[in-house]
Amino acid sequence: MSPPVGPRRRVPTVSALLLAGVLLLAACGGGDAAPTPTPSASPVSAAATPSPTPTPAPVWPLTGLPAPSAADAASPALVVKIDNTRPAAPQLGLSSADLVVEELVEGGLTRLAALFQSTMPPVAGPVRSVRTTDAGIALPAGGLLVASGGAERVLKALGEAGLTVLSGGGNGLSRDHGRPAPYNVMLDPAEALAGLPAGAGVPTGPYLPWGTPPAGRPVAGADVTFSGAHTSRWTWADGTWRLEDDPAAEGAEFAPTSVLILYVNARDAGYEDPAGNPVPETILVDAGAATLLTAGTAVDGHWSKASLDAPLVLLDADGAPLRVAPGRVWIELVPPGGGVQLR
Repeated sequence: MSPPVGPRRRVPTVSALLLAGVLLLAACGGGDAAPTPTPSASPVSAAATPSPTPTPAPVWPLTGLPAPSAADAASPALVVKIDNTRPAAPQLGLSSADLVVEELVEGGLTRLAALFQSTMPPVAGPVRSVRTTDAGIALPAGGLLVASGGAERVLKALGEAGLTVLSGGGNGLSRDHGRPAPYNVMLDPAEALAGLPAGAGVPTGPYLPWGTPPAGRPVAGADVTFSGAHTSRWTWADGTWRLEDDPAAEGAEFAPTSVLILYVNARDAGYEDPAGNPVPETILVDAGAATLLTAGTAVDGHWSKASLDAPLVLLDADGAPLRVAPGRVWIELVPPGGGVQLR
């Protein structure tokens, strides 16, 4: 008799066995399973640090040329009134000046205001008296004016305008007895500066708008007429402007990079010189036409000055800023009745 047949067992397949093994391993090693990656946090960007503003290189305010240091550029300047007539020749010290201004005085003659800062000569002169015009010239340069003296009303007006006038005995002034009076007052700039209080006479900013001038028309020279008694004749030669019949001592001539011609108004200053000649006053808080002679060219434009202590504003014929090439400059203040002939 055959044995009874029981329930039929299913034999697991190889695939089933493999799957069971995998599940068993997963159950036993659950703690070692690799975690699901999580997105890493984005790095926080550091706040952008602004670049420091570079400190401008120091320049001399009266020339626009590089200065050795900011302290040098803030040193005091002297504005020295110097005679510009034949009896006063030879003039001394002009070759050290940074800037020179020629202005009309009585009798149709002219006088110079020589501005010194970057270089001080051992002696400058002959030193002559002040005029009310000098306030607008000297205040932007720091307000230290050196003169042999002046009319009481003029000295009072200059003091009220804020100028310090160094004159009389001392202050670096003395007489050269080898010269005839009144052309014998000479200045020792080092002695004048030694007696100043700290911070006196420092220019308030750039005296002129320094930069690259626009292209101009070629010229060989200019005749700048102040009156029937005086004409300054300029010729472009060897990279500078040369003054013909220069009364300066040999080697002491002022050879500017540029000549700036300002056409100005004038009025009677209200008093006379000892010879009875009416004294004129150039009006500098004003505006007018201008001509810049630079690098053998002439550029036409306009000038304006808002106050006695304000710098000159220069515009070209199109109204754009008119820049003056850094260097030494001679400024001509041409009055009504005068004129300029370019050649």
